Amino acid sequence: MTDRLPYVQLFSIHGLIRSQNLELGRDSDTGGQITYVLELARHLSARDDIGRVDLFTRLIADKRVSPDYAEPIEQVTDKFRIVRIQCGGRQYMRKELLWPHLDEYVDKTIKFIKRQDAVADIVHGHYPDAGYVAMELSEFFGIPFVYTGHSLGRTKLSKLLADGMTDADIDKKYKIHRRIEAEEQILANADLVVTSTQHEIEEQYGLYRNKKVPEYKVIPPGIDIDRFYPFYHDLIEENSKSENIKYAQASILRELNRFFPHPDKPIILALCRPDKRKNISGLVQAYGEDLELQTMANLAIFAGLRKDIDAMEENERDVLTRMLLMMDKYDLYGKMAIPKKHDFDYEVPALYRIAAEKRGVFINPALTEPFGLTLLEASASGLPIVATNDGGPNDIVRNCENGILIDPTRPREISAALRKIISDAPLWEKFSKNGIMNVNTYYTWQSHAGTYAAAIRKLITANQASDMDTAVPSDAIGRRLMSLRYFLITDIDNTLIGEDNSRLKDLLAVLAEHRERIGFGIATGRTVDSATRILKKHEVPQPDVMICSVGSEIYYGANRRFGQGWATHISHQWQRDKIVSLLKHFDFLRYQEEETQRTFKISYYMDPDEERLALVHDRLLSNRCRYNLIYSHGKYLDILPYRASKGKAIRYLSYKWVIPLRNFLVSGDSGNDEEMLRGEPRGVVVGNYSAELEALKGMRHIYFAKAPCAGGILEGMNYYRFCEENRGAAQ
Repeated sequence: MTDRLPYVQLFSIHGLIRSQNLELGRDSDTGGQITYVLELARHLSARDDIGRVDLFTRLIADKRVSPDYAEPIEQVTDKFRIVRIQCGGRQYMRKELLWPHLDEYVDKTIKFIKRQDAVADIVHGHYPDAGYVAMELSEFFGIPFVYTGHSLGRTKLSKLLADGMTDADIDKKYKIHRRIEAEEQILANADLVVTSTQHEIEEQYGLYRNKKVPEYKVIPPGIDIDRFYPFYHDLIEENSKSENIKYAQASILRELNRFFPHPDKPIILALCRPDKRKNISGLVQAYGEDLELQTMANLAIFAGLRKDIDAMEENERDVLTRMLLMMDKYDLYGKMAIPKKHDFDYEVPALYRIAAEKRGVFINPALTEPFGLTLLEASASGLPIVATNDGGPNDIVRNCENGILIDPTRPREISAALRKIISDAPLWEKFSKNGIMNVNTYYTWQSHAGTYAAAIRKLITANQASDMDTAVPSDAIGRRLMSLRYFLITDIDNTLIGEDNSRLKDLLAVLAEHRERIGFGIATGRTVDSATRILKKHEVPQPDVMICSVGSEIYYGANRRFGQGWATHISHQWQRDKIVSLLKHFDFLRYQEEETQRTFKISYYMDPDEERLALVHDRLLSNRCRYNLIYSHGKYLDILPYRASKGKAIRYLSYKWVIPLRNFLVSGDSGNDEEMLRGEPRGVVVGNYSAELEALKGMRHIYFAKAPCAGGILEGMNYYRFCEENRGAAQ
């Protein structure tokens, strides 16, 4: 592996993923997506033309799940590891509840990347939550963004509405509209969308406003043909099996024989999560209403993993309860097996081979199926398939000629297809052989990884060529911030710029000279547009970071990219409308002009008066408001979220970009700068400061300059030997 080989970061946020013993079917988060992502990472990292692969997921430390999910880094191979980042606490939560915590995930991932000192060449998000994270990182670091949806919100919404759920209930449970909006945003920004089928592009992505924006590439997923091998290999004595495989086969047979008094019959096998869309009830109805089919074959439904149905999520509980009630309704005892658990690594492959050896059929009767990885696993094992005529199964049956497509809403059509394959020996043999041969031709992970690697190399090469054409890429502020160890953050009015600007050009020249190591930022009460105008007027280059509106907003780089992570962080317990309503009867407060008001800043004019400030505090505290109040220049009163201020924004930047607070030099002149001047950063108070800062005199790490404005900042930099220290660190 060399540094020039691509470094790929994959994202699958939900957290229930590990390199061994996958808990497939445990809940709605543990479907085929985790197999897909894990196998992609494993086979991609095995290629000589890939440097390394990191799979990012969420760290979970919860006694309800395995301690494996609490390991920060799981080294899978020398070139592949699983990286777990904590967000939203440490307890497991289903993926629909993660949306409010994704900006925290982005921030902590940036911090991890900075500490590793390695920016990826490409980021790939799987499912919209991870797509959002990868999109944000792509924009920060100026690297290509690849997306795979696995399932799509608009399709899910239409299905749930058809099932009778109301839009309000769907949104409450699945946050479906937040998801759909994120998907639209992802499509508008993705460099490449990888799909499993052409049908997915046309029928599913085709429902979105931004459907025509990204480039699409159909790359069918593969299977591990060493694990899912043909059933007849077990019948050849020369093919010695490991003890694990032998044990798994014996375990599955023992489990099935608990249910079947006639275990030698062919097996109709279903393997899926307990989800309404998987249409388990339709399969049980088809089998229960066909006495001939019951005579011909046993039915085995492996519907995920379960211990106690009452303790499961509502969707899974309803599906499993209905399955049991239908089993009783049709009196299928002795004919239908419903095992409670299965091991993915060994028992599932053995299950396919046992069903094939008994000349059975695998069925996927899902109402909608984006791809259908289990269909490939069954086919590679030599088991013919019956599958829904929706989505991926169309491509699989067309390529492999290994089974029959059915309308999943018609039980008689399901049972007829099953009877046809089981009763027609030559047809069974044809489908079995075709499945084995054609899966090896069309659906291996080696071929998938090869096609994928070629596609991302094209994106990486184009991105690198674009960077060479631009001395400082405007969309790669993250790369610049990764390289910085020191930062100057200064107020604008009467600090950087004021009545005496005689030393402004000298200061800008020093910053330009040390640009490779020292970042430049402003912290101001102005809005971002107002700050941009005054900086442009005085020919000040665009800062790396703009802390605006008294610390309630952060913007990055030349494109003034909004800091969504900061906004999410400070929004906690912020009640803007309530605060405005509580203060509207104070006649000594005058609401400032609308252009000064922001989502996270309420601004008033107020003449100086300690008793008035006390009245404001008393009114807000007695009504259980959480806030931060800043009074400056003897007339401006700003109320912010309790987590927001210039100083707290600087601490946030220090945390996110792993730049020690002692490496920040901050400069100000008035009361709204006081909080950022205190503490660990080195502070400079310019010579033309307001009396509000007199209380800071004598404090450690705060230097009171004699020169005003930019001259005072330069004086402070010389006092702290800021540039000399930086030069020594660089050496």
